[in-house]
Amino acid sequence: MSSVVVIGDALIDELRDDAGVREFVGGAALNVAVGLSRLGVPTTLVAMVGDDDAGAKIRSYLADHGVGLLPSPSPLGSSRAVSVRVDGEPTYVFNEAAQARRIEFGQAERDAIADADRVVVSCYPFDDTEQTALLIDAVGGASDRLVIDPNPRTGMMKDLDEFRRGFEALARGAGVVKIGDDDASLLYGADLDAAVARMRELGVPTVLATRGAGGATLVAEAATVTKPVSSLPGAVIDTMGAGDASLAALVAGIVQRDPTTADEWTDVLATAMDIAAATCRVPGALLRTPEALTGGAEHLGS
Repeated sequence: MSSVVVIGDALIDELRDDAGVREFVGGAALNVAVGLSRLGVPTTLVAMVGDDDAGAKIRSYLADHGVGLLPSPSPLGSSRAVSVRVDGEPTYVFNEAAQARRIEFGQAERDAIADADRVVVSCYPFDDTEQTALLIDAVGGASDRLVIDPNPRTGMMKDLDEFRRGFEALARGAGVVKIGDDDASLLYGADLDAAVARMRELGVPTVLATRGAGGATLVAEAATVTKPVSSLPGAVIDTMGAGDASLAALVAGIVQRDPTTADEWTDVLATAMDIAAATCRVPGALLRTPEALTGGAEHLGS
């Protein structure tokens, strides 16, 4: 069965809004890894996790969702993101551990990467030149097996120019890149179409461009497909996990369906939009399917 390794962040999301203060296990990479597992794809997460109560919660959560963990130690404890909702959108403040995040690539991590059908990188510290070099060395010949979501966060980033250079160094030759309109604005000071064009210049054959409430466009060799935000029952409660859910659904669609035609890519994107919309209708970032909103059995798995 196809397997995926996800490399990136794992943390505690502390949400502050009119309802009070709540905590969720999260992190972009962790959300993608859990989402993939819920969609029936065997998944391992490579991330920094502290030896503390927060780290125990992260480990337990991953185990509950069937995700393997290859943890890097964190002398400063586990990462935490405090988010405050402004007009429904989260703004983040990250603790010292999150700002100093590092991942080690030992033999276990390298073996997992070598054996995986796809390697997903999300919210990685590309502004750290040493960390970028270690990642590029660890993924080695992964090339077209690589799926990258730069997911830049100003509160975790020390050098925007270096982040962009590190991200593009890995993106050259990657199989898939996801980029959102906010990523395009931060990384390139440009609109999303310009950022997609830049990804194509770098040789990326498949680009998932997400526009928030404006839906998403999938640019692939076979076709360019655009889908609006899916219309589902219920109100939008929390947009925090939408992008991660759409990426997990895309990767699951790739490894489970191997799309090559325009119709197949259209189906994959439509499923990703449905899942992203369902995820937004429940608090937290855990991937949901539309069936769960109507009380039916979730169609999780291939």
